[in-house]
Amino acid sequence: METESEPYIRLATLRQLHQVVAGLNTARSLADTLQAVADGVTAGLGFELSAVNLVRPDGDLVVAAVGGSAGAEALMAGRVGSRRSWERRLSMGERWGDLRFIPYSEGWVLDDDDVPQWHTPGPAPRFPDEWHPMDRLFAPLYAAGASGGELIGVLSVDKPRNGRHPGAWAREALQMYAFHAAVAIGNARLRGNMQRALLRLEREQQALRASEESFRQAFEYAPSGMAIAEMGGDQHGRLLRTNDALCRLLGRQASAMRRYSFSDLVHPEDIGTLLRTSAEGGRAELRLARRDGSYVWVSLRNSVVADAADGPRFLLTHVEDIEERKRHELQLAHRASHDSLTGLPNSAELRARLAARLCATPPRPGGDEDGGAPDGALAGGGGVYVDAAGHLHGFDEFECFGTPPPVETTAFDGHVHTVPPNEDSAADDGHKGLAVLFCDLDGFKSINDRFGHHAGDAVLIEVARRLTNGVREGDTVARLGGDEFVVLADGLGRADAADLAVRLRNAIIPPIRVDGRAVRVGASFGIGWAGCGMSAEEVLHSADQRMYIEKRSRSKDRRRAG
Repeated sequence: METESEPYIRLATLRQLHQVVAGLNTARSLADTLQAVADGVTAGLGFELSAVNLVRPDGDLVVAAVGGSAGAEALMAGRVGSRRSWERRLSMGERWGDLRFIPYSEGWVLDDDDVPQWHTPGPAPRFPDEWHPMDRLFAPLYAAGASGGELIGVLSVDKPRNGRHPGAWAREALQMYAFHAAVAIGNARLRGNMQRALLRLEREQQALRASEESFRQAFEYAPSGMAIAEMGGDQHGRLLRTNDALCRLLGRQASAMRRYSFSDLVHPEDIGTLLRTSAEGGRAELRLARRDGSYVWVSLRNSVVADAADGPRFLLTHVEDIEERKRHELQLAHRASHDSLTGLPNSAELRARLAARLCATPPRPGGDEDGGAPDGALAGGGGVYVDAAGHLHGFDEFECFGTPPPVETTAFDGHVHTVPPNEDSAADDGHKGLAVLFCDLDGFKSINDRFGHHAGDAVLIEVARRLTNGVREGDTVARLGGDEFVVLADGLGRADAADLAVRLRNAIIPPIRVDGRAVRVGASFGIGWAGCGMSAEEVLHSADQRMYIEKRSRSKDRRRAG
């Protein structure tokens, strides 16, 4: 039967339980919370010793806090008991709700396991509910306090102050305390994880800010041009940011650069190169427009800045000024293809330009042997025919089926056949061809012999100038070597070519002043015609032969006089 004072004892215990539970929630760290759990047992639940065994990540349990005895703390703190030994203890003994009580009479089988303990032998109990030194009482701690949940630790208690086994009310109080202790430990762990996550986030943010600042400084103060452009969407390619070096290179303000994309600034001939580079990343050499309208050669290297979720987002572009190198390369290329004395295209360049207009197969010049229409011709009008190489040729309507007028025709591969004018010089059929004028100076050797090579060089330079001034834009004047020059003039008939030769000869005849003296040279011209089916060498040889025929037809005096 309940005594008259027992309600007051329960109320006092409840107040003490409330105080120690409140202390659990004021701890600032997991270590403080664990120590508060151990101390709360001795301060509010009537036991002299307590230990908190916490489950580690590997499953074993470590003594994380000891309350009530400095000696016990020194003996046990930090020691580890295996999970297997603990599961054995929690599966045996008497079940007091969620508590586990192992009396001394059964606990002897646990003496040799690896669970840290302070228990020592003692005399047999004098009365049935007396507490024996080898008795063991455990309160399992479950995640969120719910029994049957994940085990997060075990609370060990010993030495009740009244020397007796805990009664029903004391057991209930210990079980309630274990519930709140598990919740407090879980909250402390959560706070610790949050604090570590916040600390890690802060460090990452600091690292990100440092990285952004490093990038900003590297971008802004880079000695070569840098730009960031958009990728995708309506504003694809628009410049978002440019550094000072790029603005100086192009002579533009940073605020003005944001109105452009590289496609607005690139040379029209380089737009294809830019688009391929922008789409694929990589490197290209192209020309960008300065504010004054001039162009500068740059090496443009793109890197795609990708977002893990959204894919490519920005284009980081490095722009390096290569104007000096390009100028040097162009100079080398010019030297390789031009005469060093006169600046005219040299023999190799002349042959390359001539070969570019010729193919190995001549167009079919006429019809069938019986005078009928060419294969594939349309009766009564224009038509097409295919030559032996498979090239398609077209011809205009003509009065009778016979030889169509020679015309330039386009093959399937896009090549435009070059066809010489009619060989009958007396008949001008109106056809235009590619004339090759071979020029050899008359009297040049005597100038070299009398006045030296310096004078000869001056004469060659002046002759080159006069020839260049005497032809149309787009015609080629080349020096083969020595005192030989060649003129390529497209779109001329036979009469036109003859007139051009006369004009050029007359331009060369006037005296040339060298070192205060006037010297004169003449010129002999041979007119050849380029046509598909001929090689560049054959064309030049033909014009050369005609020049020698023309030269031999005139006396020396007439050659010098023109």
